Amino acid sequence: MSEVITPTRTPEFEARLKKRYAAEKRFKLAGLSAVVFAVAVLVFLLGTMLMNGLGGFQRTVLDVPIDMSRMALSIPDTENTTSAIRSLQSQGLPEIVQFAAEEALGEAGAAHVNSEAWRDVAEQLVEDRSLLQGTHTFSLVTSEDLASAYAGDGQAALQPLARELTEKGLLRDGLDTGFLQRSDATDPQLAGIWGALKGSILTMIVTLLLAFPVGVLAALYLEEYAPRNRWTDIIEVSINNLAAVPSIIFGLLGLAVFLTIFPGYRSAPLIGGMTLALMTMPVIVISGRNAIKAVPPSIRDGALAIGASPVQVVFHHVLPLALPGILTGTIIGMARALGETAPLLLIGMRAFVSTPPDGFTDNATVLPMQIFLWSDQIDRGFVERTSAAIIVLLIFLLLMNGLAIYLRNKFEKKW
Repeated sequence: MSEVITPTRTPEFEARLKKRYAAEKRFKLAGLSAVVFAVAVLVFLLGTMLMNGLGGFQRTVLDVPIDMSRMALSIPDTENTTSAIRSLQSQGLPEIVQFAAEEALGEAGAAHVNSEAWRDVAEQLVEDRSLLQGTHTFSLVTSEDLASAYAGDGQAALQPLARELTEKGLLRDGLDTGFLQRSDATDPQLAGIWGALKGSILTMIVTLLLAFPVGVLAALYLEEYAPRNRWTDIIEVSINNLAAVPSIIFGLLGLAVFLTIFPGYRSAPLIGGMTLALMTMPVIVISGRNAIKAVPPSIRDGALAIGASPVQVVFHHVLPLALPGILTGTIIGMARALGETAPLLLIGMRAFVSTPPDGFTDNATVLPMQIFLWSDQIDRGFVERTSAAIIVLLIFLLLMNGLAIYLRNKFEKKW
């Protein structure tokens, strides 16, 4: 039997071994510290946004009882909500609401009922016509001055009135269910996010319809059909460079090209989507090429061996197997485009839009631009609305990334 030779553990060897173990322990500790620090920063960011943003989903209201049975109001039998509200306005609903506010709050309190508060009452009446009978308490949105005084940082002269109404149980913060249904406004009590959210959705639809098919077809050509020569190398380098170009450069391109071709569509989702499609396309091409390259050559050889044409090999075998990676890269690129502001600033999508767009050619803004505009305001209400809009944007991004994970798992195939 051969004798097992045990190496001599000299003091120098022990010292080196101890030093190596210490280095490994420090490396593990550094990695763990980095993970803990990243998680802590993320928790702090999300916690700060939630603390500041929860107030954005609320607004200050005055609870006012209104005896509707003595007002003799009638609502026309129509499904058009706008026409019904106009009918109530012509019957004097704004004056009725103001009179009831003076009875319940006094002249000083009624003076700080928002001039658009009657619209909330009208919408509730149209939705539930049984409210036309009997006395009901309606939550009337206040003016921005009284809301600031209620928060404790407004005009000092209004704070005693705010305290008095609060003690009577008439002034409070209520959940603003219309924040996700209204558009931008000059009063933070009336501002909403729906116009910007709809603008973002329309812009992303244009971006996807343009960038996805062109990017995927370009990736298929470069990976499956393009000859390997100097021109192909130049194209590949150009695409890689375009993926790293600052987004504002694409905004300049959109300003110089698209607005020259379509001068009447400034600040429209059509122009915004075309500009963001230019920015997203290189990302889709790169991710698509990587996904196509990951398909084993044996798949192609087997398809050709059973008589499939080169086109059938690509579209019936290679593309379905590469689709999960392509979709993941596409949605990640779309998520990046969703958060962009610089390109859209240059094409004029920072306009004040008080009504949501009805189509791809209407004036619109997007969520990041709405956040940018609100963050420039000094009113406390807009600060809270800004944080609330950031929460909506983060939820939108999480949904898009969740969709990417779902599609990847749904279309993923094993070989």
